[in-house]
Amino acid sequence: MNRSIIIYMLGWIMNIEAVLLFLPIITAAVYRESVITFYLAVSCICGVLGFLCTRKKPKVKMFFAKEGFVLVSLGWIVLSFFGCMPFWLSGEIPHFIDALFEIVSGFTTTGASIVPKVEELSKATLMWRSFSHWIGGMGILVFILSILPMTGDYNMHIMRAESPGPSVGKLVPKIRITAKLLYQIYFFMTIATMGFLLIGGMPVFDTICMSLGAAGTGGFACRNSGQADYTLYQQAVLSIAMILFGVNFNVYYLLLIKKPKDAFRCEEMRGYLAVILGAVILITLNVRHLFPSLFLAVHHVLFQVASIITTTGYATVDFNQWPEFSKTVLLTLMFIGACAGSTGGGIKVSRIMMAFKEAKKEMAAVIHPRSVKVIKYEGKVLGHPVLRSLNAYLILYALIFAVSVLLVSLDNFDFATSFSAVAANFNNIGPGLSTVGPSSNFSMLSDLSKLVLIFDMLAGRLELFPILVLFSPGTWKK
Repeated sequence: MNRSIIIYMLGWIMNIEAVLLFLPIITAAVYRESVITFYLAVSCICGVLGFLCTRKKPKVKMFFAKEGFVLVSLGWIVLSFFGCMPFWLSGEIPHFIDALFEIVSGFTTTGASIVPKVEELSKATLMWRSFSHWIGGMGILVFILSILPMTGDYNMHIMRAESPGPSVGKLVPKIRITAKLLYQIYFFMTIATMGFLLIGGMPVFDTICMSLGAAGTGGFACRNSGQADYTLYQQAVLSIAMILFGVNFNVYYLLLIKKPKDAFRCEEMRGYLAVILGAVILITLNVRHLFPSLFLAVHHVLFQVASIITTTGYATVDFNQWPEFSKTVLLTLMFIGACAGSTGGGIKVSRIMMAFKEAKKEMAAVIHPRSVKVIKYEGKVLGHPVLRSLNAYLILYALIFAVSVLLVSLDNFDFATSFSAVAANFNNIGPGLSTVGPSSNFSMLSDLSKLVLIFDMLAGRLELFPILVLFSPGTWKK
């Protein structure tokens, strides 16, 4: 274990967080809020600790998968620990576990909240909550890779550990340039979303918060009513933005280099859009009678489907009041999630498609034992390592999910609450059903349940393996 480079990189994470905290600091200054003191203090602490960790470059720069997984996991824990400090120190969220829950929910782009009345929070805190979505959407380590002049194949280990999906590839030969391209696409798509919302007359503060949340596919709102008070145009912009940010960013890169045929040939994107279309049709037929017109029904259904499948968690209506069929479809979308290589969470459309293809192959083998078939995905043959990783992921996913539901059920809420609370947090969505529906929050859960869900949020965002590696004794052996 190369501890020196891990400490060095953790130092850079604290340095960057110190700089990122300037957005809520500027917000507090503009609105003349007293919480500016706490954000400044935490920023200074992060800066000092970061300087101490990075003043000496590590002599040994060898970096393997184990270090990459440990670095990413510890990086997100450190980021969350200092990120929640302003909430706690200012007294806006006085209970430390609640403050930690809130910021982990932000960085993991979950959007589950313990705050009953968000409009009572300071503008600086509302901005930091939304900004945490944007930071976590692409990943803080990916950002570091884009700005630090680091060389070596070990950078790929960081990308693999932090980027969502069953496999990660380079857009260009150099990892640093790949990371830069991802952030450039991410940045300009966010700015475009802000522009369209401003054209529609959304207030500037709301525009920034909603755009950062849509880009990171998080779910924090800056109003108690969520997104219900916004105009149909503004809601439509958010619907389209959520769907676009749920697409694999490789598609946008291919469009950028003028290869539209390759972009639209993406098997996962076609499956993703097909699932969205199918869900919208099914739910609209089921809830049509609840709306005064078919247009409004399609509008709100599309918004909720886009919000759930991209694991954003925004809501224009209380879908907890919809018929059971519609809620079941939405619950299914929670598990499917967005595309690999996007800012969305969930199992990912690519994994679902691969699993179906593998099941189809096994069924064919039962009927024709002597036949030899290969599984192709995106025009490539899936090798044994990818399928092995897929199966291990699904087994671990089911195991962690079951244990989490069991622990959360100790709070003695109804099954729908316990099950959907875990589903919403493990898949980084936010609102669940029943007691933790879109019109409620997670404040009534016990500290144990909140700690379980904090673990689930981190495990879900980091695709299980990086966070589980921390608990393996072999990880820490020299």
